[in-house]
Amino acid sequence: MNKPDFKPMRRRAALAFLALLGMGAAAPAFAAYPDQPIKLVIGFPPGGGGDLYGRLIANELGKSLGQTIVVDNRTGAGGNIAADLVAKARPDGYTLLLAMSGNLAVAPATRPQSIPYKVPDDFAYVGMILEAPHGLFVAQASRFKTARELLDAARTQKLSFASTGAGAAAHMGMEMVVKEAGIQMLHVPYRGSGPAITDMIGGQVDSFFATASPLISQVRQGQIRLLAITGDKRNPAIPDVPTFKELGVNVPVTQWYGLVAPAGTPEPVVRKLSEHLSRVLATPEVRDAIRRDAATERDLGTAAFRKFILEDIERYKGALTPELLKEISTR
Repeated sequence: MNKPDFKPMRRRAALAFLALLGMGAAAPAFAAYPDQPIKLVIGFPPGGGGDLYGRLIANELGKSLGQTIVVDNRTGAGGNIAADLVAKARPDGYTLLLAMSGNLAVAPATRPQSIPYKVPDDFAYVGMILEAPHGLFVAQASRFKTARELLDAARTQKLSFASTGAGAAAHMGMEMVVKEAGIQMLHVPYRGSGPAITDMIGGQVDSFFATASPLISQVRQGQIRLLAITGDKRNPAIPDVPTFKELGVNVPVTQWYGLVAPAGTPEPVVRKLSEHLSRVLATPEVRDAIRRDAATERDLGTAAFRKFILEDIERYKGALTPELLKEISTR
């Protein structure tokens, strides 16, 4: 009778023991996270709206975690360069992205074949930070005093709207307004809000559609007027400004920001980041800073944030027409 060979059994037992040791070693490693500075990649130049929100979160989240978070501005391609850099970074929790509707929702919806990363597969979702409404602006001297006046005039007149780029989040938002209102307006893309506002004040374009929060100070100073905003309800910071929804034009898209990490980042690390982000968003200092200019903090955790992004991609896809796709592809 042959003797049983216990070598395979001993080998499996040894491997199982080593695996348990590995798990035991990993737990303290995750518990110690972060033990070195974290990099937050932002796809905007310093001083812009997204950069200001990113630096606010970097500063406050760093305090909560007890570790420095260094901002790294990587501009270009509407934030897609920054997104690609983080998608390809080492998944150890030390490289994060200030994600936004442009690079994680609009780009995947409008030009998925031309961006070098995939949503949702290439990222781990830490949490959402805030939403800011898009708004329809006119010059202070404009003959249009209300959004209803402008939309009604667009039924019989050739009116135009400026944006900061074909296929950008705000451009897509205004295309939704046009579609829902059953009107036509000429889109005039610009490279930045400064030139667009200058031409609007000068009468070269009739209106400007953009994320509202960075321009609220100019509205308060009487330089431009805000006729209506996207979103479900009026914003407490600008209570006199109606929503498009009130006008019967349901446009649900907003400009949002959140934090993501490279796919494969350990789940305990993502969970720890998400928990601390929630704590930061609950502080009066951060809430007041976000709400001051008509944005709203949104504490969506990992799974809820990922779901929100996928739904937002579908919202933008729903606005696409052959003509719009052609315009976007030729810019």
